[in-house]
Amino acid sequence: MSGKLLALANEISHCRICADNFPHEPRPVVRLGENATILVVGQAPGRKVHATGIPFNDPSGDRLRDWMGVSREVFYDTGRIAILPMGFCYPGHGRSGDLPPRPECAQAWRQRVLDELPRIRLTLAIGRYAIDWHLAGVKKRNLTETVKAWAEYAPGVIPLPHPSPRNNLWLRRNAWFEADVLPVLRERVRGLLGSGQGVSGRTGF
Repeated sequence: MSGKLLALANEISHCRICADNFPHEPRPVVRLGENATILVVGQAPGRKVHATGIPFNDPSGDRLRDWMGVSREVFYDTGRIAILPMGFCYPGHGRSGDLPPRPECAQAWRQRVLDELPRIRLTLAIGRYAIDWHLAGVKKRNLTETVKAWAEYAPGVIPLPHPSPRNNLWLRRNAWFEADVLPVLRERVRGLLGSGQGVSGRTGF
């Protein structure tokens, strides 16, 4: 990691902007590397990620890696893939699941970090909050329509639903996602990372 990016990552690790809004100690979770060509943008760390400090270290991550056609080793290689959620810290739990990412996080850090990732060629905007930021002004009226219009945003951005098991019903109701989007996603990932160990050559489930 370059000196400038390392210094920025150190700043982020000590961030306390939202500390008064959490019932727990903040623990920013990001994975950065200036040579990364793929940017994975989720919502915010969940409880398990907060505990381990490893992003997408849960069933959602297993599904996302399957969607991308990459191994855990490749997924966590910061020289290839950067992981930058909309909120860096676990926001806590609400009545219907985890709370939304704190808006202060993106305001304070997001553009500063993106400016230090010059080789990104593909951004995976996962879920509503990532889509709202990365496709501001060009997204459709809801997530489903935005994901269905993926070709309008490719090859630079591919919008995705969240891979959480909570979205199993959405995936069953929208079979076009598996048939139309995932083959393109895997092909794009393979084109950027190269085929080989840890990068699948398949184009569907």
